[in-house]
Amino acid sequence: MISVDNLKVEFNATPLFEDVGFVINRKDRIALVGKNGAGKSTLLKILAGLQTPTEGHVSVPHDCTIGYLPQVMVLSDEHTVMQEAEKAFDDIKQIKARLEEINLRLAERTDYESEAYLQLIEEFTHLNERFNMMGGTNYHAEIERTLQGLGFEHSDFNRPTREFSGGWRMRIELAKLLLRHPDVLLLDEPTNHLDIESIEWLENFLATKANAVMLVSHDRAFLNNVTTRTIEISCRHIYDYKVKYDEFVTLRQERREQQLRAYQNQQKMIQDTTDFIERFRYKATKAVQVQSRIKMLEKVVPIEVDEVDNSTLRLKFTCSDRSGSYPVICDEVGKAFGQHQVFDHVNFTINRGDKVAFVGRNGEGKTTLVRCIMQQINDYTGKLTLGHNIKIGYFAQNQAQLLDENLTVFETIDNVATGDMRLKVRDLLGAFMFGGEDIDKKVKVLSGGERTRLAMIRLLLQPVNFLILDEPTNHLDMRSKDVLKEAIRQFEGTVIVVSHDRDFLDGLVQKVYEFGGGKVKEHLGGIYDFLRDKHEQLMRQGTEVNVSERGIDALFANKAQKKDVMGEESLKQPKAGALSYAEQKEFNKKLKKAERMVENCEVTISETESAISILEAQMATPEGAADMSLYERHQKLKQALDKAMEEWEVASEELENLKQQ
Repeated sequence: MISVDNLKVEFNATPLFEDVGFVINRKDRIALVGKNGAGKSTLLKILAGLQTPTEGHVSVPHDCTIGYLPQVMVLSDEHTVMQEAEKAFDDIKQIKARLEEINLRLAERTDYESEAYLQLIEEFTHLNERFNMMGGTNYHAEIERTLQGLGFEHSDFNRPTREFSGGWRMRIELAKLLLRHPDVLLLDEPTNHLDIESIEWLENFLATKANAVMLVSHDRAFLNNVTTRTIEISCRHIYDYKVKYDEFVTLRQERREQQLRAYQNQQKMIQDTTDFIERFRYKATKAVQVQSRIKMLEKVVPIEVDEVDNSTLRLKFTCSDRSGSYPVICDEVGKAFGQHQVFDHVNFTINRGDKVAFVGRNGEGKTTLVRCIMQQINDYTGKLTLGHNIKIGYFAQNQAQLLDENLTVFETIDNVATGDMRLKVRDLLGAFMFGGEDIDKKVKVLSGGERTRLAMIRLLLQPVNFLILDEPTNHLDMRSKDVLKEAIRQFEGTVIVVSHDRDFLDGLVQKVYEFGGGKVKEHLGGIYDFLRDKHEQLMRQGTEVNVSERGIDALFANKAQKKDVMGEESLKQPKAGALSYAEQKEFNKKLKKAERMVENCEVTISETESAISILEAQMATPEGAADMSLYERHQKLKQALDKAMEEWEVASEELENLKQQ
């Protein structure tokens, strides 16, 4: 579908990547990977037609549609959620308006045998088929399913988009993109603003309903559950693997070991050849051999090893003076925005040295409570007490976007460094993988991950004993996330982490605070202890756990971890009053089958009604009135419509019964 040939991109005469070529085929599921700054987002922009390469070209068929979701975008605040989502179907609305116009013109005209009349009939038929194929009769139902899959409640549909946080508005943009069903989806960090349930829904959508997909993500489970092909940008080139991410990691390691062995063999050959030349350079009897080896060395193409990608982020938070024993005490704390009560009756105590996680769906108040602790919000109810000698270091969700884009990397840090640290700015930047000419780059040309690292350096320069990190892993690559996790683990102070990244939280936090339904519940133990307790609670209540076995595997990094979290027995036997996973899986299959049956019936009804309309228009002509075959076809279509209506009623009743179980 899309062909990339000999692509090259340069910044300040330095190649970002070169000689890049590959093809995106229909139904491809491609993970685009590489370290931060390798050019992943740039490549997506070029494929989307938003940026021009230095050399090479991208071939896209004229009828191929491309949908692109960037990391950061300008969002509209003028419409409701439903109105904004309906923009995805502007083409359908235009087609519907044209169909209505043609119907009126056909009803007014009497030149039934003219070329113009036949052309109108042909256009009506073509547009009507396209209208039905695009889901013109039931697109509102599709909008509702997509919005609810991404976490919106039915009551949210008529709310203005300006009432939602940036993360939720990004979901609206993602919904619009998915609803358009483009031939190629280009997604840059689509899970950054999604909770676990929405990530699982998106995984299922991309794996089963999308056409071709190329995505950038640092969520291992998401990549493994969606993609079947991995393209890595490394050392200014690309490497194309026809496997999912986990298999790619193994193959990449093997490739680099082969490269290293080949490099070592080549270096030995070069050294041996050089020694021979030096030893016999001035011996007339060896002149021919010496010249031959000199020419051979000139033709050697140096083997490049990907070791340059092994630069490591060295990160360490230094704890300042010792704080009081209880850095945060919440006593009946509550916060409302107008009539909306975000949370109420919040009671908990965080001890010195605790490392805790704030989890829950977006909009449930995690960031709001953080802002209360930061004293950025003061009109809350109850009592919130900060401990003695607390010095807070805060990393906000949008911290990377708050940087001055017109400053260079060096200026950004030099402006906030004090004392002896000003003499170590270059060393500090080097530790964060900003080396050489990178320190002279403007902030505005940095990738999302590079900006996040730069914002993290600013946080390091503050003497703190209490870290509050709100989604710190957004835009960080997997290696950088691991290093950040280790740095937080070794920090001697107190830490609050707001995150949906299960792998990042695992082994890092000892307490989990769950936000939901206006309440904040404390759970002792790590993130997987919390998930196990939630699962057991749902099983005890006899709640239908709306997660398939495939979805459960997505929640946990591997089968062993899944067994450890949920318990050996819970994987074998369902508890009383609940469906087993096999039963739940079978139930979900029946539900999806019933939904498809209803949709198919609705499409059949719509197509049959359209066919009847066209036939009746022909029967209204003098020639058609005398054609008895038209009446026979009309009668058969009427019978088919009645049958389709009966099947729709049965399917709808079956679907309703399943939903009520």
